[in-house]
Amino acid sequence: MHFTKYQALGNDFLVVDTSRSRVPSRRRSEFVVEICRRRTGVGGDGVLFLSKSRRADAKVEIVNGDGSPAEKSGNGLRSIAMHLWLKNKRRKTLSLEMNRELHKVDILEGNTSLANIRTDLGKPEFEAAKVPVKTDARTLLNSPLKLEGGKIPVTCLAIGNPHTVLIVDDFDFNWQELGAEIEKDKVFPNQTNVEFVKAVSRRKLRVADWERGAGATGSSGTGAAAAVCAGVMAGFADRQCQVQFERGSLFVHWNPDTDHIELTGPVGRVAEGEFTFV
Repeated sequence: MHFTKYQALGNDFLVVDTSRSRVPSRRRSEFVVEICRRRTGVGGDGVLFLSKSRRADAKVEIVNGDGSPAEKSGNGLRSIAMHLWLKNKRRKTLSLEMNRELHKVDILEGNTSLANIRTDLGKPEFEAAKVPVKTDARTLLNSPLKLEGGKIPVTCLAIGNPHTVLIVDDFDFNWQELGAEIEKDKVFPNQTNVEFVKAVSRRKLRVADWERGAGATGSSGTGAAAAVCAGVMAGFADRQCQVQFERGSLFVHWNPDTDHIELTGPVGRVAEGEFTFV
């Protein structure tokens, strides 16, 4: 099985072109789990399956490292864009289909190992039933939510996938353990991604991210978008914001005219090779 590996501030993906390497659908989850293992496989937070699209330049399907499907990934979109751009550097604007949505992606600058890439993530959704969250409230905007561990003030929204945002003063607690608990709480029918957000200023946020099906990934594109949208709704962040992770920053612009979110940041090409899957 041929693969190419990319990373966005530590959030790493393996791109598999289905025209070159095919996995039977019944074994796709098994394949992803094996290739994403850090010690016995290649290692990755998930696999991006690339195929042809009748509506866009390419179609992308995401499977998390634990074998579960995902709806959307901002870093995944940007990784696929770099993969396609390296094959044809004349194409600096691409249209990608992901979970039946079309996303415009622009290569701003780059070389064979690193590129700065912007993607459209669509509109955020705050209606609890559409996130989804099991609650009587229409929306949860820094509101108490009854979880198994007790009531916690959260903002719940969807950026094509479910997110739960918690505002924190610092990160000197076991946020990974709390993120894992919240991810699989019964109030989230489809589980949830979890962002712990500290406001440095109105234009700069620090985020620790726990991703559904992947764990602590180092960064998240939709997670950065969720953090900014939650910050705007809570009144402590501007619509253009730097989101700082452990290895660097992503930049989010929630456009007030279109309601669309733009995500910009670096993507690096890591390696290319073949993985034996029996």
